[in-house]
Amino acid sequence: MLMQLPEWEMIVRLVLALVLGAFIGLDRRLRSKPAGLRTMSLVSLGAATFTLVGVSAMHQLAFAEQSAGLETMVRLDTSRVIAGIVGGIGFLGAGAIIQSRGRIQGMTTASGIWMTAAIGVSVGLGQYTIALSSTFLAYVVLVLLRRQITDETEEQCE
Repeated sequence: MLMQLPEWEMIVRLVLALVLGAFIGLDRRLRSKPAGLRTMSLVSLGAATFTLVGVSAMHQLAFAEQSAGLETMVRLDTSRVIAGIVGGIGFLGAGAIIQSRGRIQGMTTASGIWMTAAIGVSVGLGQYTIALSSTFLAYVVLVLLRRQITDETEEQCE
């Protein structure tokens, strides 16, 4: 028998997705970059929400089939929900990329949005280790690699 997630666990997942998204957005906000704290929080929260709604709908349909005495025809395949999220986030990220005077800007913003959505999906699926590890690694890339690149650029200018 398929079990629906308890409501408290869904709320915990949503809050965790929001917090992890905000953590990624914090660095962006501190640097006055587009897609900062609020944007990354909402992207992660939205991805987790869509994931939970998709999983919940699949569980409800399977339960209805079992209750009707039917052999379960539903296969709990979250890949459709995830594919929809990835596609939608791709459009959002594409909108963040700007070409100006032969220079492309917004790639970090777009990839940050994409990564934050992945974190939200991970939390929505209850993959906490993946979500926490991805958040940490993304933050390392945003903070430490930016410092290293800035230091190298300053050395070249001297």
